[in-house]
Amino acid sequence: MLLETPIGPLSLRASERGLVSIDFGGTAVPETPLLIDVATQLTEYFAGHRVLFDVPLDLDDTGFRGQAQAALSDIPFGETASYSELAALCGNPRAVRAVGSACASNPVPIIRPCHRVLRADGSLGGYRGGLKAKEWLLAHEKRLRGNL
Repeated sequence: MLLETPIGPLSLRASERGLVSIDFGGTAVPETPLLIDVATQLTEYFAGHRVLFDVPLDLDDTGFRGQAQAALSDIPFGETASYSELAALCGNPRAVRAVGSACASNPVPIIRPCHRVLRADGSLGGYRGGLKAKEWLLAHEKRLRGNL
């Protein structure tokens, strides 16, 4: 399923068990009830009416990478954490590069908000969807957080 958003089109994919991926750009796949629910929740997020997501995920959360990706959901809406803070949260404060790799390979950006992870100096770092998308998402959440 292809969803048009303020940061560009997002390609949504799911299995029978849950959401598998959100890709920037991409191509459309057939709609399913689960993908329609994900698209609805993302549309609500972009419209400023949703801060948490409630969709089943079909992801491999094993190993440090999976642990770090799962921990992304612990970063509150409208807030940020550094790569080193996320590494410490995962119990390995020296694994900053591994956290960066986990963020870069996060299969469900926005749902698991890797855009909320910044460098220790507060700079953006990277983002698979591009820095303009990361800037937009952070500004969107900051603006909405002031209204919560």
